[in-house]
Amino acid sequence: MATVAVPSQAADEKPILIGEINSYAALPQFTTPYRMGWELAVEEANASRGPNDRPIEVTSRDDSGKPDETILIANEMLNDQHIEVLTGGFLSNIGLAMSDFALRSKIVFVAAEPLTDKLIWEKGNRYTFRVVPSTYMQVKMVVDQAAKLPARRWATIADNYELGQVGVAQFKEQLKAQRPDVEFVGEQWPALGKLEAGSTVEALAAVKPDAIFNMLFGAELNRFVREGNQRDLFTGRDVVSLQTGYPEYLDAMKAETPKGWIVTGYPWEQIHTPEQDAFVAAYRKKYNDYPRYGSVVGYTTMKATIEAIRKAGSTDPEKLISTLRGMEVTSPFGPIMFRPQDQQSTLGLYVGKLDMKDGRGFMTDWKYASGKDLQPSDDFVKARRPAEASK
Repeated sequence: MATVAVPSQAADEKPILIGEINSYAALPQFTTPYRMGWELAVEEANASRGPNDRPIEVTSRDDSGKPDETILIANEMLNDQHIEVLTGGFLSNIGLAMSDFALRSKIVFVAAEPLTDKLIWEKGNRYTFRVVPSTYMQVKMVVDQAAKLPARRWATIADNYELGQVGVAQFKEQLKAQRPDVEFVGEQWPALGKLEAGSTVEALAAVKPDAIFNMLFGAELNRFVREGNQRDLFTGRDVVSLQTGYPEYLDAMKAETPKGWIVTGYPWEQIHTPEQDAFVAAYRKKYNDYPRYGSVVGYTTMKATIEAIRKAGSTDPEKLISTLRGMEVTSPFGPIMFRPQDQQSTLGLYVGKLDMKDGRGFMTDWKYASGKDLQPSDDFVKARRPAEASK
């Protein structure tokens, strides 16, 4: 267990306790910079608090990649540490477990990275808000470009768990809506964390697709790219790949970065906006390092949580829910807000293609896809989200 706090100026000041749970051991490429991001947000909030603002203290735990263990930890945080708000989550199945816990315990949960659409739609509840773009949003970012490709025969690869299943289904549905002529000729569903890269690459090659849709991430992405390069899987084929433009993943691929893939990502070194420049400067000052996408997610999640508490003037769940619905907050990507319809933030992502220079990968031909432009209709949301979740 780790606790992050800045000492209060008065000994009798009671800190606001935030519980944070994530997959630190299982997914260090993302969660290490993610932790650095939220620690920066806590430090800034405590350094700049007003006379009526209580100091922020965060208790952070590793979920071990197991939903059941996550719930045990959350119960301990609530009953023993007496947390007042819950944040975090990376894996979608764990995010859903945390969301269900929030509903049963009547505590606000600001989800960081779980991407499954069920988190805000079919299994959405009034206590759960999400920061990162949903699966629907991320697929929509790339599907327009995928539809313009000459490819007709598509294969897919994704981990066989909540996110992968939802992402592949969304890609098929959205691409077929624009290109009824395409067909899906093969699917690969490795168990989460157990990719057998060589045999998987051979299986994809055997169905002779024109293009591949990929949703692998982290260490599995590295192994897939390495084997695909060695066996010429990507030669003469288009690849659309979510999250592969994240600097934490490009850092790991290095000279193995494939060229030309259509990806979502974060070309941090090429972006120069007031919000991004300020974030990079603060991050470099604290860590002597550059931010990754996880840094942005951690920073934005904790900043939004703290701002909601201070605007509400309370950690009372009902006051926080009322405050968060429609609340705007400034992220490194610019202003975002939490939609009242489904409690999804309008944080976006950058969409572009992969290239390589000086032995490392980077994004080129990129543009920012704002989350506010990627939302489904209110009727679409209403048909999927429980009525109770919107009260």
